[in-house]
Amino acid sequence: MKPNAELSKLPEADYRDYAYALVKGAISSIPIPFVPGIASEVFALLFNQPLSKRREEWMVAVAEGLVELKEKVEGFSLEALSENDAFVTTVLQATTCAMRNHQQDKLEALRNAVLNSALPNAPEDDVQLIFLDLVDTLTAWHLRVLQLFDDPVRWAEKNQRPFPKDWYTSGTRQVLDYAFPELTGKGELTGKIIQDLGRYGLAEIPGGMMTARGALESRTSNFGRQFLQFIATPRQLGGA
Repeated sequence: MKPNAELSKLPEADYRDYAYALVKGAISSIPIPFVPGIASEVFALLFNQPLSKRREEWMVAVAEGLVELKEKVEGFSLEALSENDAFVTTVLQATTCAMRNHQQDKLEALRNAVLNSALPNAPEDDVQLIFLDLVDTLTAWHLRVLQLFDDPVRWAEKNQRPFPKDWYTSGTRQVLDYAFPELTGKGELTGKIIQDLGRYGLAEIPGGMMTARGALESRTSNFGRQFLQFIATPRQLGGA
């Protein structure tokens, strides 16, 4: 994708339109699935409009984020992004995943990944693709649990849900149940989530009882922290 030679002559306000055009151009090659025969009529009736709406909302969300970066990051260039093959690849990969998802946690993670990939010091290309594949593979609950155990004390402050001060002994399962009461009694689900986070090298969350202080320690790996940083709102836009 090459920027138009006239871009440098555009009024400043037009960069908003260009941000949208940049994202739209990057993902225009991703088709809505074709279904042959009579099934195509059913498919079109049920899915074409929702898929088109989902893609439009995604394009707008990413474009608005790029506009914010341009307004807040000195030297940030939309035109340079249009020539950045790694960025275009990230947009394509994230868009494919976004089109398959409706959960807000995952859509926000994908949008943040695209925005972080556009900034200096972004992870190397292969690492970005691995992280995007993890967002695609993991559930929203995996992401929430990983964020919790990255720093339980900070999570509690951010979510205004302080842990009880009268815990003398505790465990990671108790921390998890207190933070997310909706997971209480779902041992098989939480066990699978914890197992997966360990299997992907994102966190090691031990079972058993320990001191309350020990239960509230960070359990993420360096790889897990890098992953969370990549899918978090960029600091330039007010992220932590």
